[in-house]
Amino acid sequence: MEHKAAVLGDTDFVMPFSALGLDTYVVGQTPDDIAKNAKKIISQKYVLIVVAENIAPAVEEVFSAYQNTPTPCIVVVPFTTESKGFATQALGEVLKLATGINILRE
Repeated sequence: MEHKAAVLGDTDFVMPFSALGLDTYVVGQTPDDIAKNAKKIISQKYVLIVVAENIAPAVEEVFSAYQNTPTPCIVVVPFTTESKGFATQALGEVLKLATGINILRE
């Protein structure tokens, strides 16, 4: 699966990405199901992982070991549910790592 992208989220979130030909992983709302799919994605060696914001807290532990590695690049994306700020916080941390400053601070 090298040089491929994976998308992790509920059916409504992954459907448009599936239409684009990306590998999609549909998860339920249980933390165990979400973590199981996240571990499966990590084992497949994807270079880009797109995660729906509403499930991001459930995969944070699984993906935390990869925060400071070049791959996989893990991107949290807000969806139709009300944003909880998790995606913005995750982006801010990545930008701070890349630039050395928090350019999204309020």
